[in-house]
Amino acid sequence: MEINVLIEEELMVEAGADWLQAIMEKTLLAENVPSTIEISLVITGQEQIQTLNRDYRGKDQPTDVLSFALQENKEGEAEAFIGAPDGLLHLGEIIISYPQAEIQAVEGGHSVKKELAELIVHGVLHILGYDHEKVDMEPAMTNREKIIMALLEGEIL
Repeated sequence: MEINVLIEEELMVEAGADWLQAIMEKTLLAENVPSTIEISLVITGQEQIQTLNRDYRGKDQPTDVLSFALQENKEGEAEAFIGAPDGLLHLGEIIISYPQAEIQAVEGGHSVKKELAELIVHGVLHILGYDHEKVDMEPAMTNREKIIMALLEGEIL
């Protein structure tokens, strides 16, 4: 499993890259994702995530997490059959606003690490095709988030 973590230099992030990578790995393993994947996590600030949210979702405001899947299959489309030269399935990129995670941790009455873990789980599930904005998929996504967070709290948090 190749998990790339980038933390913007000017951010004073409570969790290190190794911890963030471990949360990503445990989440992917909980979803039975094969080890032949590559995924990226970027921890950024409010300005950058607002720009991305505006440019890609048409919402000119900061958000907590954005997921950009590289392997989306639309209904009725066949699976891609040509793999990447490195042999890895490139899943996509998750971008988290660290300042927003801090705000939400205070509002939720828990640690920033727990908030980051929740946002990572949420982002990974989106990359894997879960979509809470679809009424029929929301319960399944919420349930998976709860199950994975329970696994993470026992092992990492």
